[in-house]
Amino acid sequence: MRKKFETVGGWIMSIIDFFYPPFRKHMTIQFFRYGFTGAANIVFSQVLFFVVYNFVLGQKMLPLGFFTLSSHIATLVISFPFANFFGFLLQKYVTFTESELRGHVQLYRYFIIVFINLGVNAILLKLFVEVFHFWTTPSNLLATFFCVLISYFSQKKFTFKHG
Repeated sequence: MRKKFETVGGWIMSIIDFFYPPFRKHMTIQFFRYGFTGAANIVFSQVLFFVVYNFVLGQKMLPLGFFTLSSHIATLVISFPFANFFGFLLQKYVTFTESELRGHVQLYRYFIIVFINLGVNAILLKLFVEVFHFWTTPSNLLATFFCVLISYFSQKKFTFKHG
C-alpha cells in the first residue's frame, strides 16, 4: 500500500512541479508544493463541509443525548478528520518527502497539530458565526486560512522535520 501512495505522490509531485518554474524566484519548491496541495485539500475540505452541512445535516442541530451541537460545529467535527487525513497523505507523499521520521511518528505529530488546529478552527468558527453573524461556509473558509499558516510552520518544523 505504501508503494501505491509513493507512486501516486510522485505522479502528483510531477504535475505540481510542472507549474513551478514561474514561481522559482519567489519561493522554494517545498513551499510551492505545500501551497498547491494545501489548496487542493482546502477545496476538498470546503466541498465536504458544504455537503455535510447542507445535505447530511440539512443545516439542523445535531442532538447527542446530553447536549446538542450547532449545525456548523457538528459539520466541522464530521468533516475535519476526513479532510485532515487526506492532507496528511498529501504532506507525507508530496510535500515533505525528505523527512526521515517514521510514518507512525509523523502521523502522531500530524494529529497533534490537527487537534490544535481543530481548537483554533472551532473558536474562530464560533466567533465568526455566532458573534459576527457571518455565513457559515465563508466563516469556515476564513478560519481555515488562519489554520493553514499555523499548520505549515508546525508541520515543517515538527511533524516532518528533516535532519
